[in-house]
Amino acid sequence: MRAYDPGPPPALAAHFAALPSFAQAGDLFWYDWGPVFYRGRLDGSARVLGIASDPGPTERIACRTLVGDAGQRVQGFLSKLGLDHSYVLVNAFPYALHPSRGPDALPLLAQEPYSAWNNHLFDLVTGPDLQAVVAFGANAREALRQWDNAPSVVTFAVPHPSSRDTRALLDGWRAAIAKLRDLVTPDAQRDSTSSNYGTRFTEADYAPIPASDLPFGLPDWFGDDRWGRQAHPRHNDSVERPTSDPDHTLVWHAPQRPD
Repeated sequence: MRAYDPGPPPALAAHFAALPSFAQAGDLFWYDWGPVFYRGRLDGSARVLGIASDPGPTERIACRTLVGDAGQRVQGFLSKLGLDHSYVLVNAFPYALHPSRGPDALPLLAQEPYSAWNNHLFDLVTGPDLQAVVAFGANAREALRQWDNAPSVVTFAVPHPSSRDTRALLDGWRAAIAKLRDLVTPDAQRDSTSSNYGTRFTEADYAPIPASDLPFGLPDWFGDDRWGRQAHPRHNDSVERPTSDPDHTLVWHAPQRPD
């Protein structure tokens, strides 16, 4: 029987509910879909904390972060460390950024009350088992830099999984995996010696999102978009914002079932 994420414990739920208003940020974000906060373990047992930038359309459907194409790349990254459970993933921004406005939003991460809220979130989701922190992209690096109570573990700043500079992305991730394998304890019966990244992303570098990271009720194919990556034409996400109405409409595609 599949195990699902039961949701946040009371202390985390209260912190999520206390998210500061983003009214002063203007039109930097898509607000209508609300915030998305996390994926993974919230009980302090995570060995790796991963910080990314902001949620996308697929994340909105799941109410969990890093579940679309970028998230499945991050899951592949974690799999290369032998982790299928002992991690927690959050974002620098809980609201989805308009892609072109990322540089404009970056200064918010150093401002109150956003920095204090992020810092307390990082404190709440980490514990004594933490062995490393990985910041994926510029927004994540800044959020990590602002963490004034960060534990004494090794941190890595690597390109965001959606970076258009694939060579730099792969070089950065390859180097991080090589070092992290000496620092991070794999989960039970998991292998951390699989192949590292090559010179291009392959399907082997992706991994499906575990059901234990997702809320009950999603279809069993959710979090594994290999069918879209193998489609013609290829599409890397099952959810998209249509150009005709990106602020208010999401389109969710299901895989075609055999007759």
